[in-house]
Amino acid sequence: MDVSLTKQDEQFRDEVRGFLEENLDAELRRAGELASGICGDHTQTMRWHKILNDKGWVAPSWPEAFGGTGWSDMQRYIWVSECARANAPRLYPMGLGMIGPTLTVCGTPEQQQRYLPPLLSGEHIWCQGYSEPGSGSDLASLQTQAVRDGDDYVVNGTKIWTSYAQHATHIFCLVRTDKSGKPQQGITFLLIDMDDPGITVAPIITLAGEHEVNQVFFDNVRVPVSQVVGKENDGWTVAKTLLTFERSGAYASRLGNRLASLKQLIDAVEAPQAEDMHYRFAELSVRVQALEMTEFRMQAALAEGQPTGAASSQLKVMGTEAQQAIDTLAVEALGLYAAPWQPEALEIGSNEKPIGLPETILFMPDYLNNRAATIYGGSSEVQRNILAKLALGF
Repeated sequence: MDVSLTKQDEQFRDEVRGFLEENLDAELRRAGELASGICGDHTQTMRWHKILNDKGWVAPSWPEAFGGTGWSDMQRYIWVSECARANAPRLYPMGLGMIGPTLTVCGTPEQQQRYLPPLLSGEHIWCQGYSEPGSGSDLASLQTQAVRDGDDYVVNGTKIWTSYAQHATHIFCLVRTDKSGKPQQGITFLLIDMDDPGITVAPIITLAGEHEVNQVFFDNVRVPVSQVVGKENDGWTVAKTLLTFERSGAYASRLGNRLASLKQLIDAVEAPQAEDMHYRFAELSVRVQALEMTEFRMQAALAEGQPTGAASSQLKVMGTEAQQAIDTLAVEALGLYAAPWQPEALEIGSNEKPIGLPETILFMPDYLNNRAATIYGGSSEVQRNILAKLALGF
C-alpha cells in the first residue's frame, strides 16, 4: 500500500499552504491556538467561515452539486492536516460536517434548498440534539418525545451536552415517536428552529471554565412534519448516515502541534523527574507518528476504493487516548504553574499576561476539557466493541 503523496497531492498541499499563509492573520491564528474545546472564539470562527465560503472551501465533505469542493479523500485529509498545523480556527462541525452532508443524502429537495445555502454562508449555525440525561452512550434509550398533532409534532423533553447551542440557530434532534417496538425503531430525526417558542438553553460551564456545552429544554415545541428527515420512526437510519460524516481521521497534525508546544517545557524540567518525562515525551512522539501512519494507510485505502472497516474506531481510540496522555504529561511538567486560574489570558485581544511560559497557557484547560474526549463521539469502550466485532470477528 502506497502512503506517499502523489505529485498532484503535493501541488494541492502547496496550494493549501499558500492560501493559509495569505489568509490567516495573527488574530485568526491566535484564536486557533487558544481553542481548548471543539472550537474557539465565536467571532473569529465565523470570520474564518466567511473567508472559506468566499473561497469555495467551506464544505469539503459536501458533493460539488451542493457547494462542496469536489476534493478527493486525500485532499480533504491534507486540508484538515494543514489547517491544524497552521492553527486555523476550527469551524462548527455540527452544521458543515454533520447535518449538511447528511441532508445532501437523506434530505428532501425542499429541505436541501431551505437549509444548505444558509449553512454555507454562515447564516445558519447548527447544534446536535442527541444525548440526554441518562441517555448518552445508550442513545437508543432517549426519552424526548414528539407527538403528532395534525401537521406538527409537539416536542417535550431535554437534550444535554449540546455544544454551542448558545450560538445555534437550528438543532437536529433524535426524538421518540413510538414506544411500542424496539427502542431504535421508534426514533425520528427532526430539524428544529432554535427560536421556536418553548425552547430554553441553559449553559453548562466546563471544568476548564468555558461555556461550550449546554442543556436544551423543549416545552410543547411545535415542529412541522415537513422537518422530518427520512421517515417517521426511521431516524436511527438517518443517524447512522450522519455518523459516517461525524468521525474524522486527522488527529496527528493537531497532536503534533501540542507536542511541539510541550517540548520547550520538557527540556526545562530538572532532575529527578527529567529522565522520566523525556522518556514519556519520546514515547508519545512515537505514538503520534504511528497515528499519522495509520491515517495515511486509511487515506491510501480510500484512494484505492477499499473499505476501511473499523479504521475510524481505531483512530478515535488512538487519537483521543494519545491526546489525554499528552495533556497529563503537560500538566505534570507544569508543576505549580498548572494551578493559576487565568481565563482572561485566553481571550482574544486581552492584555492579561499569562503566568509562566506563554506557550503553555492552554495545557491545563486542555487537560480538563479533554477528559471527555474518550466519551463523546462514541466512548472508547464502544469503539473497542466495534473493533472486536469488525476487525477480530468476536
